[in-house]
Amino acid sequence: MKGYIEERAVELANYIIDKKTTVRAAAKKFGISKSTVHKDVTERLNRVKPELADHVRVVLEENKAERHIRGGEATKAKYQGVNAKAG
Repeated sequence: MKGYIEERAVELANYIIDKKTTVRAAAKKFGISKSTVHKDVTERLNRVKPELADHVRVVLEENKAERHIRGGEATKAKYQGVNAKAG
């Protein structure tokens, strides 16, 4: 695997862990697709730094468990005329 891809996977993982952010937010921050972020932190990172991949997995599982709540909040804000895209 090319060095810059490994570095990007580690950077993405650290960003997701530090900010407790979503794959979508990390993709926006780094200017790459959600698919690339997901592949980096689930597949590529596991080969480079498995212990870091485990930490990212925990954050991603928390995000997955909470996504229905965020979706409900966004819908509520939409119908109340509030801009829900903060962060």
